[in-house]
Amino acid sequence: MNTMRRTLLTALAAVALPTCRALAGPRPDTSGGAPVPGVLLANVYGDHLDPRLYLASEKFDGVRALWDGRALRFRSGRLVHAPAAFTAALPPMPLDGELWLARGRFDALSGLVRSDAPDPSAWQQVQYQVFELPGAAGSFAQRAQRIRDVVRQSAMPQLHAVEQRPVADPAAMRAFLASVLAQGGEGLVLHRADAAYQTGRSDVLVKLKPQLDSEALVLAHLPGKGKYAGQTGALWVRTPEGREFAIGSGLGDAQRRSPPPAGSVVTYRYRDLTSTGLPRFATFVRMHDSA
Repeated sequence: MNTMRRTLLTALAAVALPTCRALAGPRPDTSGGAPVPGVLLANVYGDHLDPRLYLASEKFDGVRALWDGRALRFRSGRLVHAPAAFTAALPPMPLDGELWLARGRFDALSGLVRSDAPDPSAWQQVQYQVFELPGAAGSFAQRAQRIRDVVRQSAMPQLHAVEQRPVADPAAMRAFLASVLAQGGEGLVLHRADAAYQTGRSDVLVKLKPQLDSEALVLAHLPGKGKYAGQTGALWVRTPEGREFAIGSGLGDAQRRSPPPAGSVVTYRYRDLTSTGLPRFATFVRMHDSA
């Protein structure tokens, strides 16, 4: 155990890492343009919240993308190499949303939108599900109405306004969640109807899913044992709150041979939290869009 800890500390000392709190702040643009501004990030829904204050929508399992009126970028600031016909049809105003194919097709979408040589034919299936107007004035309810107006005035069939529903009470919220799950969706997002535009992680935006998930910063790779000897056995990660732990479950053979690098951000699922705030049964899902 002491040997493993010394190995881990040596690996950590060799890497200069930002804190996970930087996820919500301005992010560097590695393609030569201006930094992508911070975005609003969701907390997990808790019973202390009043759902009647929120508008609810389906949580789309897509790739988050920000349009600044000229260029489409991932949260990291890297350009999305979308076909010219796709970006030319977008309105000349900032948009925030998810590139999406369909429920259960994240892997296909991810490979498609990350290609440096976009396939115009395949991109005709890609929808841009818009849920926010970065920097716009008014409450979220007012911005949601404006998004609907923008989409209605657009001639782009792939541009969609994410449907935002008022929630009458917790029972109505759970019924909506059950409906989404029955159709193969993954959960709900709730946004405070009266909220002005803001960035960072806040209860203004919360997610409700049957399985909890979160993001963590990869600090180092722990060596594998047995059949995983010579490969990565687990990722040593840090949460936005500064808690550190290992994620070994969920890593496929490809990830063990070529793991998410130190400094990247991963998404993981977990059942609940221990008394010390660590996730129980953490399972790797994927490297995050912002990495």
